[in-house]
Amino acid sequence: MNKPLRRIAIFCGLLVLTLLIRDNWLQYAKADALKNDDNNRRVTIARYSTPRGDIIVGGTPITGSVETKTNALDDLKYKRTYKDGPMWAPVTGFASQAFGATQLENLDDKILTGNDDRLFFRNTLDMITGKPKQGGNVVTTLNAAAQKAAYDGLKKRGKGAVVALEPSTGKILALASYPSYDPGSFAGTSAADGKARNKLLKENDPDDPTLNRALRETYPPGSTFKVVTAAAALENGKYTSADQPTNSPDPWIMPGTSTPLPNEGTIPCKNATMRVALRWSCNTVFGKIGADLGNKKMLEEAKKFGFTSQQYTPVRANASVFSDNMEPSQVAQSSIGQFNTAATPLQMAMVVSAVANDGKLMKPYMVDKLQSPNLDTLEQTQPEELSRPLSSKNAQILQSMMETVVKEGTGKNAQISGVTVGGKTGTAQHGVDNSEKPYAWFISYAKTSDGSSPVAVAAVVEDEQANREEISGGGLAAPIAKSVMQAVINSKR
Repeated sequence: MNKPLRRIAIFCGLLVLTLLIRDNWLQYAKADALKNDDNNRRVTIARYSTPRGDIIVGGTPITGSVETKTNALDDLKYKRTYKDGPMWAPVTGFASQAFGATQLENLDDKILTGNDDRLFFRNTLDMITGKPKQGGNVVTTLNAAAQKAAYDGLKKRGKGAVVALEPSTGKILALASYPSYDPGSFAGTSAADGKARNKLLKENDPDDPTLNRALRETYPPGSTFKVVTAAAALENGKYTSADQPTNSPDPWIMPGTSTPLPNEGTIPCKNATMRVALRWSCNTVFGKIGADLGNKKMLEEAKKFGFTSQQYTPVRANASVFSDNMEPSQVAQSSIGQFNTAATPLQMAMVVSAVANDGKLMKPYMVDKLQSPNLDTLEQTQPEELSRPLSSKNAQILQSMMETVVKEGTGKNAQISGVTVGGKTGTAQHGVDNSEKPYAWFISYAKTSDGSSPVAVAAVVEDEQANREEISGGGLAAPIAKSVMQAVINSKR
């Protein structure tokens, strides 16, 4: 072979080798990525080629699937349907042929579509026997009656969110957000689906109905944060009992300023005990506690309750805020839930849950188990301790203080006959110089006759129709929390 032919042969050989390497790289190294790429039309076709498995609450599916009835050329056979879609949207998210999937519909997509590796043997057997492929189920921890109570309560008020937890396990019993949306209204690919989705976008609806206020909105917590400050005082030994007088002048000038921290009205806050201070919601007492403890100790206690960290339920919740490097006056304001302190409703439910559970904070979760199509359990969630924000002794001291708030203080609207309820109200400033109507908060737990605490609740209400002077946590949020607690208690009887 002459020299030119040899060069051409070598060049062609290198081209073939390159093609072989490229082909093998695509088939093996990139196979999974290409197979699961959302831009791969086959992925979408496969996702909607069979009915999806269901998301289940209390043994009953809250989702379904229906055959798409559009045109003969449509290659997406089934679309998602929802029962009471707006009520459950903060839990399910949506699964849309045109817009993808969110929340549980997205996180557990492989189980719901039957494509999870744990279903390989089942799928292979079905293929051999000629049975159609089936998706598995996602069984949630939610309580249907509690969710309805939360959603209906918010609907009467206009905007807000409610989270209810089982303190001993961390199970999420209710997760409601209002205003909401119907995930089924844009589950398909038609022009009507596109219009329905477009109407929900924030630029077209300033109420932002697709916002999951329970997990993704951080609000100033107002006086509900005083529970965290009281825990910090007990844990750091500043005060050792609920009935020990505090060193709290009234008026009290914030450190480094000439500005007094005001209380609401003429309430008995001078040197008040922490029990009296929590009952009357004394800013001077808890602001001074925060300033005396200092930024570092207050931040440490807030972090133990979950502040500054995102939570995964498995749906992601935004991190709540308690700042570092603040001036003493800013620490004082932050310690009463003002300045730039901000919390999700889930976060404040975690705070009251830890107090109710004798100081032990359990990791919140909303998926109890994943099931195969024949209802075999593929994965079971086990309760997990997240932290110990306060000792059992101090938690019980704080419980007694919160129970006084409901028996004799601002939380009377949460009283339940035959049940011990502890709580804390909050009216949180909103807008520049408090120019907007404030947020109404209530956090609470219920304790039954056997001493157990089956439910802890955080409720926040944004009632734009209420008169400003009528907005209070006890007036707007406490009745909602009460109805949620009653629903949980009744379901256990």
